[in-house]
Amino acid sequence: MTTSPATRPGSIAMEPVTSNVFTNTKLRGCNPSFVTTSDGVVVIDTPQLPTKAVAMRALAESRGPIRYVINTEHHVDHIFGNYYFRGAGTVVHHQGVYDRFMVVFPELDPFAYAYESVPGDNAKGTDLDDPEGVALWPDRAEYDRDPNKGRIVFTGDLTLRVGDHTFNLLHTPGHTPGQIAVHVPEERVVFTGDTIFSGCQTWLMTSDVEQWLAALERIRTLDVDWIVPGHGPVVAKSYLDVQRSHLMEWKAAVATAVANGWSRDETIARIDFRDRFGPVDIGQGYMLDYIQNLNAASLYDKLTGAISGA
Repeated sequence: MTTSPATRPGSIAMEPVTSNVFTNTKLRGCNPSFVTTSDGVVVIDTPQLPTKAVAMRALAESRGPIRYVINTEHHVDHIFGNYYFRGAGTVVHHQGVYDRFMVVFPELDPFAYAYESVPGDNAKGTDLDDPEGVALWPDRAEYDRDPNKGRIVFTGDLTLRVGDHTFNLLHTPGHTPGQIAVHVPEERVVFTGDTIFSGCQTWLMTSDVEQWLAALERIRTLDVDWIVPGHGPVVAKSYLDVQRSHLMEWKAAVATAVANGWSRDETIARIDFRDRFGPVDIGQGYMLDYIQNLNAASLYDKLTGAISGA
């Protein structure tokens, strides 16, 4: 890259949740968001697609200086866009996010996975892919020099004040160990990251379901009107019950399989919620089989003691 990402062209449509809260629920990847205050802007999760990250930075900066960039989890669709926000605000991470930020695990190389979404299956240039982002893509060595990781790193909870707004960063582990929710009481909004998958398939991956259920109950105590989920449309607090039911049904189904003496392969083959819990989030329909298999397999391994957690 020879020029600043902030100078690159592009556009992004941000949906108003309140007069100061904006998100985009129609991109491939997470729901990137920002909050405007009397003293600048706070970004919560960054777009995975390069041109959308550049456009969102420009739009946010048109509302005021970016004070903080907060990531709700370490999964690549929530953090890759940080690279394009270098020099814009201070990045804030829970220790669990910081420790896993762009780490290559046996099951996934996040850098390579992020690139899959750039040219897209058909390179149509829609919000499902980003062929123009190829020109913005750094090589791995350049990226690794400064991926824009956390400068403020915390454990437990953290409260930030920016102008006339409060940002309560609440540790809500379950989907990931470092998962946080960002509660903005002045706007009666909470950003949950992937603690909520709204209207689409839930990715269990290596989650701890019992912690996840506890996280939902913690969010339930907040006095909010709106939940901005990690994926899918903005919802009211009542959606907590829907997400809770999805987690419980997955776990109960696999627990029953274990009790019936099914093997791991039988469990993967026979338990499937594709017709029960909606489509895969935008741009990832081709991963439906993978999600069903991964969810069943990860729960089977935990419930049979093959790996720790449940």
